[in-house]
Amino acid sequence: MFRRRDEPARFGQRLMKDTIFNLTLFKAGWVAVVFFAAANLPLAGALAALGVVALHLWRSPVRRAELMLIVVSALVGFTWESFLVLADVLEYGTASVLPGTAPVWIVAMWMLFATTLNVGMRWLRKSRIVAVLAGLVGGPLSFLAGQSAGAVTLTDPVYSVVIIGLGWALLLPALVNVASRYDGFQPAAA
Repeated sequence: MFRRRDEPARFGQRLMKDTIFNLTLFKAGWVAVVFFAAANLPLAGALAALGVVALHLWRSPVRRAELMLIVVSALVGFTWESFLVLADVLEYGTASVLPGTAPVWIVAMWMLFATTLNVGMRWLRKSRIVAVLAGLVGGPLSFLAGQSAGAVTLTDPVYSVVIIGLGWALLLPALVNVASRYDGFQPAAA
C-alpha cells in the first residue's frame, strides 16, 4: 500500500495537537485539584483528576500499558508524599485516610501527572540530565504554587524545597523510565 506524501506532516500536526490537549487538560486538572484541596473539598479535587485520567485512558491506543503507568505513579506518589508528611517536610490541610500518610487528592495528582509522561512530556526521554533538572526545579515550584493556593504548607521553606527538589530529581527520571516501558501512546511503526 502506498503512503501519502503528506502523512508525516499530518502525523506531526496530530502529535502537536495531542501534546497541547494533554498539557491543557493536565493544567486544568492540576488547578482544580489544588483549589478544591485548598477549599477543603479534597474529594472533589480527586474526582476532577480522575475525570482527566479517565479521558486520557479513553484516548489511549494501548489502555492497559497506560493504566499500569498510572497505577505505578500512584504507588510512588503515595509512598513519597507519605514520607514527606512523616518527615515533617510538609503538611496537608486536609485529612488523609490513614493518619501520617498522603491525602487522596495528592495521590490523584500523581495519577494526573502520569498522564503527561507519554504525551506532553514525552520529550523528557531524550535526556536523563534534562529529566533530573526538570524534577529538581519543577517539583519544588509545583509545591510552592500549591502552598500559595493554600493546599499545602512547607514546614521550613529552604529545607522543604531542597528535600522536594532532590526527591523529584530522582523520581522524575525513574517515572520517565517506567513510562517508556508502559507506553500507551507509542507512535505507530513506519
